[in-house]
Amino acid sequence: MDAWTEYDHATGFRFEIVGEGGSAYIRRRVLLAALEGEQRMWASREPQRASFTRDNYEFRDGGAPVEGLATLGVKPRRRDVLLIDGSIFLEPDDGELARIEGQLSKAPSVWTRRVEIIRRYQRINGVRVPTSTESIAHVLIAGRSTFTMTYDYETINGQPVGTPQPSSPAR
Repeated sequence: MDAWTEYDHATGFRFEIVGEGGSAYIRRRVLLAALEGEQRMWASREPQRASFTRDNYEFRDGGAPVEGLATLGVKPRRRDVLLIDGSIFLEPDDGELARIEGQLSKAPSVWTRRVEIIRRYQRINGVRVPTSTESIAHVLIAGRSTFTMTYDYETINGQPVGTPQPSSPAR
């Protein structure tokens, strides 16, 4: 599924599906549900519920660096579909977030069980933004499902940063 998404403070989070393929069941129950869930999250101003703060997480030493990145273990203080039980990986020089890995602390729906997440970040035009999300979920009836979402930015904070194109024609 290819989708154009947009968020701004005035109009909120919007999306438009521009390409589809594969299982209609997975598209409807997982991919579209993820977009609608993100839309509800932004509408209710919930992103702070997922912030890496002491209110949301317990932090522990993650041990030796992994792939040159400093590691912190994170344990959610409550069960929430926005919180991850796992690790965050930080650039050792400046502490900037590079990657998050772990399992959602709460299943996002009755259809989706145990969700493992890897989310990568980069600084683009001076702003730290997500660049990809990969997940493996155990979906009722459908079984194991993998999900990959990449973020190609056209603008960030109103500043042009790229010219993204759909990876497949709309069907």
